[in-house]
Amino acid sequence: MKLLIATHNRGKLREYQEIFRDLDLELLTLDDVGITRDVEETGATFEENARLKADAYARASGLLTLADDSGLEVDALGGEPGVFSKRYAGEEKTDAERNAYLLEKLRAVPPEQRAARFRCVIAIADARGNMLTTEGTCEGEIAFAPRGTNGFGYDPIFIVGDSGKHLAEFPSKEKNKISHRGRAAEKARAIVQNRLNKKEWS
Repeated sequence: MKLLIATHNRGKLREYQEIFRDLDLELLTLDDVGITRDVEETGATFEENARLKADAYARASGLLTLADDSGLEVDALGGEPGVFSKRYAGEEKTDAERNAYLLEKLRAVPPEQRAARFRCVIAIADARGNMLTTEGTCEGEIAFAPRGTNGFGYDPIFIVGDSGKHLAEFPSKEKNKISHRGRAAEKARAIVQNRLNKKEWS
């Protein structure tokens, strides 16, 4: 069965390939199916944005589609950047530039006040409008400098729980078990497996 991952991001595709590696699936990206238009993320929450994207791309492609919306919530910034995580430092910025911008905003914030979490909501939709969602979070804090190379986005500046390790330092297999996307995706696996077994949505 084909499953469209609603992204142009090859790094995100690799994470889902690892998570779904033992299922009989062909994972495709928007580029693979020739979809170039972006769905405007007008939702006020991660769930609203994930649902918008899953529904639009499922109808456009005719394929079962998985879309997620995720981001970083920093307590000292009142929950920012939240749904604006990708655009927090401005449009078309690199991951390194976004990290630098966030670290500068927190420059005077002491370690005990740098609590944060990654949140991810996954929506799975078909072309008929059926849809289910899952959610995962990863608690931690913001570091004072980036570290690690196995990740993207804010992974290099996020310290996971009390591990002392940045999310970008974890091997992929371990990261997929503890990350917000990994936790949401594990719940999504059951939905996809259910579909593979030709059972009704529930």
